[in-house]
Formats: sequence, C-alpha cells, structure tokens
Amino acid sequence: MDPDWLPFHPAPSKPAFVPPQGAVDAHCHVFGPGDEFPFAPERKYTPCDASKDALWALRDHLGFSRNVIVQATCHGADNRALVDALRHSNGLARGVATVKRDVTDAELAALHAAGVRGVRFNFVKRLVDALPFDALAGIAARVEQLGWHIVIYFEAAELPGLYDFFSSLPTTVVVDHMGRPDVSRPVDGPEFELFVKLMAEHPHFWSKVTCPERLSVAGPPDYDDVVPFARRIVETFPDRVLWGSDWPHPNMKSHMPDDGKLVDFIPRIASTPELQRKLLVDNPMRLYWSD
Repeated sequence: MDPDWLPFHPAPSKPAFVPPQGAVDAHCHVFGPGDEFPFAPERKYTPCDASKDALWALRDHLGFSRNVIVQATCHGADNRALVDALRHSNGLARGVATVKRDVTDAELAALHAAGVRGVRFNFVKRLVDALPFDALAGIAARVEQLGWHIVIYFEAAELPGLYDFFSSLPTTVVVDHMGRPDVSRPVDGPEFELFVKLMAEHPHFWSKVTCPERLSVAGPPDYDDVVPFARRIVETFPDRVLWGSDWPHPNMKSHMPDDGKLVDFIPRIASTPELQRKLLVDNPMRLYWSD
C-alpha cells in the first residue's frame, strides 16, 4: 500500500448508540485482497487490504444487519471483489458498481443477479483522469430499465457547473457525502443552498449523510461542524437520506476514525427514533431490497 496510507482502525469502540433492528450500513467498501483481486493499473492510490470478512465483523460489532458495498476507485471498473463479497453475504449485502459505457447487457444482468442495484460515477477531479459525462449519459437509461439508481460523487465547488447535467438524469440519483460541502461556510450560505435546492426541486435525488471525518475542519472526536449540515438534510428530506460508515475510509490523511464514534454521530443528526429508523432501515431497504 502507499507509504502514507492510514490502515483502518484496528479496534473500534462499541458505540453507545444502538441502531434499530435491521439497520443498514449503506456506504462501505472492500479492497482486494490485492493478491486475489488486483487493483486497477490506473488507480490514484493503493490501499491496504480490507476484506469482506473484516467488513462482516465490523457490521456485527457496530450493531448493524446489512451492508451496501460501493465499488472503490482503486478497483476501477473491475467489480470482481465487489461481486465476490455480495455472493458471500447470504443476501445481507447489496452493491453499487462502476461500469464503462461499453458494458454489455449480459454483464449488467450478471451484476444484477449478484446483488448490484446501482452504478457510481466520480466527478471529483483529483480522483479521475476525465469527468465521466459521456459514460453516465450513455448508461443512465439502461440502468433505469433495471430499476437501478445512479450514485454521483462530486465536491460542492463544482456543483454550479454540474447542476443542469445532474438535473437531467432520468432515474433515482444518490449523492455521496452531501456533495462534500465546505463546512467552514454557513449552513444557510449560497453554496449549500444550491445543494438543498437540487434536493428540493428534484424529488428523485437522495443524499448520503456520511463522512463527517472527511468533511470536518474541527476534527475528531465530535466533528461538531458537520452536524448542522447533516441534520438539515435529514430533517428536510427524511425519506431520501442514507447513512454509511465509509469503512475502510479511503484516502484519509489526517487521522483514521473510530467507527464506533461514527455510529454515535447518528443521533446527533437524526434526533428521533422515527428519523433514525428512516435513515438506517426504511430508506435503504426501499432502495436496495425492494425486490
């Protein structure tokens, strides 16, 4: 792995918050193991191995029941590690894949049979060689026919230039990490208001209220500066939000979070049992296990 790579927390704490029965960690990853599932030649980073078995152990330790595994950029469009994890999950995991524009219908059908229910497109410039406008436009209608959704990853500063393109997408769209807001700016300032507008005017848009450790300027253990942003999205759009751990936390440079503390962040952004159940059970089950 890269010499500056931070391995995931070796002994996360047991969270004080007990998730509702059936809770879903709706954003996590598997990496390799690299000797079995090699990383992509075009990758921007080489991570530590983070196996499916380690993910299942973390799920049980944190008090969750299911996982949604998102294909990481280090594996490119080679979804073999993801598919292997899904096939060994006993139906307790679904997946979000990365595909290229020339993916065949047979390949999409095989991914669906394995448990994939979405495709992810990365618009973070530092993580990709070219923004995937053409690939996404070509794939969107095809995955809509499968009942899949699209996941998009971008940074808040780029949203004005992407807004019209994103708004035109035909199927359910899930935004990673609230569009990565700059939490040093006001929660009611123009930058975050544009994201709220996107959610409000386009009811097929959902948001993951994830990664306080990635967004925070204040830092651990409380990530206080992220709370107002995530709480606003949860309370304004309670039926279109998801939570995930982001384990094993790719590309974290400043610190490696304690996953138990990340779970304890949940009641600070979803303050009632009703909001917690929507966030952790009802919404992810509707999106990923509707069949």
